[in-house]
Amino acid sequence: MMLTFGSAVDAIIINSYSIIKNTIELFPIILSVHFFTVLLHTLRKLIKYLAGKTIQPIVARYLSQTRVYTYNSIKLTIPPDVFHPAFFFSTHLLLRYISGIPLSQKKLLELGAGNGLIAMSTARMGAIVTATDINKNAIKYLADNAAKNQLPLTIIYSNLFDHIPVQQFDIIAINPPYYKKDPHTDAAYAWYCGGNGEYFVKLFQQLGSYIGPHSQVLMILSEDCDIGMIASLADRASYSMSLIRSYRRLWERLYLYTITSAPAV
Repeated sequence: MMLTFGSAVDAIIINSYSIIKNTIELFPIILSVHFFTVLLHTLRKLIKYLAGKTIQPIVARYLSQTRVYTYNSIKLTIPPDVFHPAFFFSTHLLLRYISGIPLSQKKLLELGAGNGLIAMSTARMGAIVTATDINKNAIKYLADNAAKNQLPLTIIYSNLFDHIPVQQFDIIAINPPYYKKDPHTDAAYAWYCGGNGEYFVKLFQQLGSYIGPHSQVLMILSEDCDIGMIASLADRASYSMSLIRSYRRLWERLYLYTITSAPAV
């Protein structure tokens, strides 16, 4: 059957009306989804604010003394100036991902190891592990905890790669400081990357000497940090950051990235 011009126009009008009508009928649902998305975001911000006012002071008071923490039979003594894994999700999420990688006889570097949970857990899984930190007290406790848990680690006091002998690692695990502020104490180096991201500038300058074509560089970041700045610094140093996991916790989203050399243009 051949449509006349008039009937074709009618068909267009009818179909257009049907689309508009269906869209209007869906509009309350779209509004509802948007409303609940905004509400959920607002609730998360409120929970985060309340946690900062109530829970964080309690946690800070608890962490003002040396504490003992046990995870999967690994027992760690953690002093106040070292990042404690029990109250922050990033260490466990990074460790969970790495635990899914075959580790036997793999050379693994935990850069800025702090409490050393990732270093010791992966050493127990068969990796050949180097653990570093800029905090001398962290280095002391790393050595003591490794000895008590009878786990072989190469432990190096180092600001990023400064004192690490040049070599290629199969895996580099980084749970970096990422708040933009200049650190002035050993403890602050676990949190602050410098006002202009100096930590990341230096990281990307040095990284190339320690990775090969098949190395995996894994870095976990929070939505609270300036991910755009970090990605820009990586790009300037000819690296690219690829998101491989996203984790939502009650008041924070965490992102796990792999860092690779950017392909030549």
